[in-house]
Amino acid sequence: MESTGGPYLNTAAVTSPVGIARLLQMTFGCTTFSLVAHQGGFSAAYGTFCMFVWTFCFAITVFIITCEFTHLHSCLSLSWGNFTAAFAMLATLMSITAAVIYPLYFVQVGCYPIGCEVRDFRIAASVFAGLLFVVYAAEVFLTRAKPGQVTSYMATISGLLKIVQAFVACIIFGALVNDSQYGKYVATQWCVAVYSFCFVVTVVVVAFSVTGKTALLWFPFERSVVIYTFGAVLLYVSAAVIWPVFCFDSKYGSPQRPGLCAKGKCPWDSQLVIAIFTYVNLLLYVLDLAYSQRIRFVSHL
Repeated sequence: MESTGGPYLNTAAVTSPVGIARLLQMTFGCTTFSLVAHQGGFSAAYGTFCMFVWTFCFAITVFIITCEFTHLHSCLSLSWGNFTAAFAMLATLMSITAAVIYPLYFVQVGCYPIGCEVRDFRIAASVFAGLLFVVYAAEVFLTRAKPGQVTSYMATISGLLKIVQAFVACIIFGALVNDSQYGKYVATQWCVAVYSFCFVVTVVVVAFSVTGKTALLWFPFERSVVIYTFGAVLLYVSAAVIWPVFCFDSKYGSPQRPGLCAKGKCPWDSQLVIAIFTYVNLLLYVLDLAYSQRIRFVSHL
């Protein structure tokens, strides 16, 4: 008699290279936040952010494995290929951030004053946090679009770059609210408007791709994305010129860091971070524009 379980369970979800990577993600993620919660400890905004990253990524990974193993993803109103590709890229960025932040703020060589046991737990958590980043990056590598392959948009270089652009914009926003004094000049306010507009539109592009609703639009989605990317390049060029001038030119700001500026509470530091990541995002949008000329959009995979 034929087994009735076969058609309903997808064993490839846990035995394929991508499935094995996801199982390792689940294992390393659970181990990391368990070590921190048990003895490693965390505090302040940095520690809370790290714990959020590990628990969030663990929960979504369990959800993805469950849905693929049981075929439940076919019941969801999502473009599953776009969703998993977008999450893998986001998790890669979040996990490497947490893997850098946690040891930077919580790991020390000596035992005093936290004790050797707590120190060892924190070192172990940092190791597993690094391994977690590696397996998420491995999934991105395994699922990315190959040359000439028809695949989900978010699995293409252009789609993956959209996630990185939004992530970099979040870093810029974090520096903006950290006493960056962006409201001092209309020109710097324009830069904030550029960052905000590009971030919102990029998130909308990702949202339409993940939900698979691009076919419902009354305009050609793929052409609109390319046009938007070209506009974003021009907008970021303007911000890349204006922001440094109004922050670091001696006529408007300070070319050098003020000597009496407190560490962690210095507007000049925030302005420098914003300037650096403005150029990073400009480069990302340029690369996005170059790659978007060569891809085929598929919204229903």
